[in-house]
Amino acid sequence: METTDSATEGDPLKRVEDGAGAGTPPSSTELKKKSCKDAIGFSKLTHWRTAVFFLSLFLCLTIVFAFSFIIPCPVRPQYRVTWNRTFSEAASYNFLAIEDMSKDKVMDVLFVLKNTEGSPNNTCADAGLPSPCVFVIAVDGTDGEMLWERALDPEFHWAQCGLDKETSRTWDCLLSHSDKLTALDKYTGVLQWQQPQPPGLHSTVPVLSVPDLDGDKVSDVALVASENTQTQLVFLSGKTGVQIGSAVTLDSTSTANHLLHHTTERSHYVLLQKDTGLYGLALWRIAAQAKAGMEVGLKKDKHWEINASPTSGLVPIYESDSLRQVLRTGETKDPPNLLLVTGKEVALVNGKNLQLLWIFNTSSVLSEPSFGHYNQDDLLDVVVEEDIGNNTKRVVILDGKSGGVLWEVSLLATPNSPKPASIHTINSFSIFMFWGMMPSETNSSVPLTGERRSYLLHPLYSKVLLESTTSMDHIITFKATLLERGRHAAYIMLTGPGTEEAQGTVVLSKRKLKQDVSYSTVLRIGTSGSSETNEEIKEVFNRLRFSDW
Repeated sequence: METTDSATEGDPLKRVEDGAGAGTPPSSTELKKKSCKDAIGFSKLTHWRTAVFFLSLFLCLTIVFAFSFIIPCPVRPQYRVTWNRTFSEAASYNFLAIEDMSKDKVMDVLFVLKNTEGSPNNTCADAGLPSPCVFVIAVDGTDGEMLWERALDPEFHWAQCGLDKETSRTWDCLLSHSDKLTALDKYTGVLQWQQPQPPGLHSTVPVLSVPDLDGDKVSDVALVASENTQTQLVFLSGKTGVQIGSAVTLDSTSTANHLLHHTTERSHYVLLQKDTGLYGLALWRIAAQAKAGMEVGLKKDKHWEINASPTSGLVPIYESDSLRQVLRTGETKDPPNLLLVTGKEVALVNGKNLQLLWIFNTSSVLSEPSFGHYNQDDLLDVVVEEDIGNNTKRVVILDGKSGGVLWEVSLLATPNSPKPASIHTINSFSIFMFWGMMPSETNSSVPLTGERRSYLLHPLYSKVLLESTTSMDHIITFKATLLERGRHAAYIMLTGPGTEEAQGTVVLSKRKLKQDVSYSTVLRIGTSGSSETNEEIKEVFNRLRFSDW
């Protein structure tokens, strides 16, 4: 048997303590002291671990308690499926702005009313204005309750909102009324500045949002006015509304419309719709004429300027003797393409290099075209309403890539019908909405006076339409939109007297898009139709989830 003297042989790797002989084992007293120290050290370490554990547990419970009871969870907006605001003995205008004005991330509605009073305690007389006057009214998109209102001098000419996007301005809406220009804060309705109309300049929309020209670090605006003899432009300070420099004559003839376009080189061009076609004029050229040296901060695009006229500076974009409309496609790519409508064709022009992408031959176009995704190629397709005679129109969806016909249907052209609309879904296609009446429902040879239907088209079920009976009142303006980012598709409608001069009942209403599905009629179009039942088709529409572009 081994003795204690040979313990080191049984454990040859055992460490020999300093000062001890290689074969000298520790005494029993030393072993007791060492074991006591180890026990005390382990006990202290256990206590520290326990304390850290309970401290961590306490902190976690405190955080959970704070988030559960002290810090309130965000409350989602409580939507009303439908709401309306009614104003008696009033008149309204073709203007409807959809903006977030209550800072709750839900879109609200702004419109203009002509009346003797807005809310019961706010009259024209209270504001020291002649009666009836102009009321700018903002209502909450969730329930239709009033957010604010502002009384202004009559008469109303035009308004434009959305002017604060990607700028340093503190106001969003600009209104032309009486002989004044008024800038309003969309969140409060507070008047930011008010200036008299530039002398001799009766401008029209759209207002052009331009870079800072006067050096006050606030983006400025430009107004364009066209008369029988000439087209003029004037710059206004975005901060105060004061005119910058002098008025500039853009063309010696009258122009029908205008847009502001920026190129890939970030150079800005004012697009002028003339009786001979569409032309662009560089903003730096206009700024230099308004005030010497004001063009210094504006960029030039050498690719566009190659084609500029040496005398006028105009860049030809599309020549036509019957140009009627020019629209930006609204695509996210920069710059967007340009859609042109003439008396005999619809054409798409590349917004980058001005090359013609495609042409679709057509007869008279009844309404302003709209855009949406019919197929899933990420390119916006075009919805056109074409007059084919006999009180009938053809609704055509054109491929945004080639201009070919993707889908079409013939409807009776009912009077006072809004232009087509669309709302995008999470599945990379859009739901299309348009107005009219199926020819089978009435005698197409008799002009329609009051009947009107709205139709929903699902691109994956193109052989059916969802038909809904809508209000028979005169529609002043209409918009389909998402009230919240990525959800709650709805349409906003403003109805009232047929003319701006006439007074009557004005109604602003909101209705959830899916609300009409259960009451709608499923119509089979074409020869093959669809194999799904009516209830299955309605369920497809009810399951839709909407998205931003």
